[in-house]
Amino acid sequence: MSRYRTNPAVHVEPDEAEDLRCDDEETAAENNEEEGGSRGVDCPGDHVGVPSRHYLKKILEKQGDTNLVFADKVLKFTGSGKMKRRILLITDFAIYIVDPETDVLKRRIALAAVEKLCLSKLSDNFFAIIIPTEYDILMASTRKTEIVMSIVDTTRTVSNYELDVFHSNRFEYNATAELVKQVKFEEVEGGVKTRIVQNTRRKE
Repeated sequence: MSRYRTNPAVHVEPDEAEDLRCDDEETAAENNEEEGGSRGVDCPGDHVGVPSRHYLKKILEKQGDTNLVFADKVLKFTGSGKMKRRILLITDFAIYIVDPETDVLKRRIALAAVEKLCLSKLSDNFFAIIIPTEYDILMASTRKTEIVMSIVDTTRTVSNYELDVFHSNRFEYNATAELVKQVKFEEVEGGVKTRIVQNTRRKE
């Protein structure tokens, strides 16, 4: 499982003029902000204490989803390349992206709709969830390993399907329904440099 390691600092250099940074300290702060005593008793993968957050419970109950596999704070990249704080929920049926500031469900993706997961071959925090019927998701988390394994293992358990995990230091993802971006990773002194570049090719 060493191929899923995540540790050294990550510096993001997108094609936009903005200087976006996503390193271990920032993502660790997101993960550990409420770590003390928040891990779910019934779900070892619950790092935010879903049972004590009524709006999260309500979101899952409204969808009839009760079997929580994983929950944690992550950083999600928008189509323009901006970083947004989100809560990622994974159940045995779907993936949920929730805005913790407004307590609103931003997106729900059925596990069956996920084609593959994309990661670099280096020690960074980034991963992309590829959904062919919609647009994809690029996120960052110091718990990338646990997230990837949660999605892969749950998919295998519920559907007997082995989800593809694609490792490359350069991969594409559909940032929006019409916009294709490429993520490039390069090992540098002290960590990994990451560039998010807009492709000229667009999704057909």
